[in-house]
Amino acid sequence: MALSLPSLLILLTTLLVTTEATTFIHSRAAYYPNSDEHGTDVGACGFGSFGATINGGDVSAASDLYRNGVGCGDCYQVRCTNSHYCSDKGVTVVITDQGSGPNTDFILSRRAFGRMAQTKDAAASLLALGVVDIEYRRVSCSYPNKNITIKIDENSNYPYYLAFVLWYQQGDKDITAVQLCETQNFVCKLLDRSYGAVWTTTSPPSGPLSLRMLLSGEDGDESWIVPVNNIPENWKAGETYDTGVQIDI
Repeated sequence: MALSLPSLLILLTTLLVTTEATTFIHSRAAYYPNSDEHGTDVGACGFGSFGATINGGDVSAASDLYRNGVGCGDCYQVRCTNSHYCSDKGVTVVITDQGSGPNTDFILSRRAFGRMAQTKDAAASLLALGVVDIEYRRVSCSYPNKNITIKIDENSNYPYYLAFVLWYQQGDKDITAVQLCETQNFVCKLLDRSYGAVWTTTSPPSGPLSLRMLLSGEDGDESWIVPVNNIPENWKAGETYDTGVQIDI
């Protein structure tokens, strides 16, 4: 049966959107020369040691994709283009740091750099090259059986200063704003992005605190997500708190 003109237009639009979503961007990648397989635990995103081992250590620093910290926690599929050494799948990395090299968008952990290769021998050859041509695209992050988790920064000082980062955010949207709300009177305070993925406030609201996170997509879509669990009234520096929610992918 022949398709009607409206049906053809819808099909064409769908194909164009799908093609755009799967398009790879060409660039170059290097790796941390001093990394012990994993990433760095002093990355510019503020993740600490978590930033070196998340995603099994398949992590990366980024230059422009860091986006003043908004890009922290984003996931990218990165694959090198030398067919003699490189696999079609490449590796999925999480942005945990800021950095740049000669015309590079990514500085991968040593582990992630080698995982772009087809075999261990090919990985050794890639590592010997140091910098390789790649193509990349943004993909959804996935953390099965994990909820978004709040990690209170060690420099926080109850009840005068609160700083934290958010771990295990699934999906392909950015957290562009965070609010803290008192659970009794619902007075909310907009937090500052101190650097990287670190959200801070002086004189935080009192009592148990409800968190609100604004998720923003590349298509302009925005939505607020409110965790099930609150930050306890007597929160402590260095502690982690499970929000009880996760983003569907």
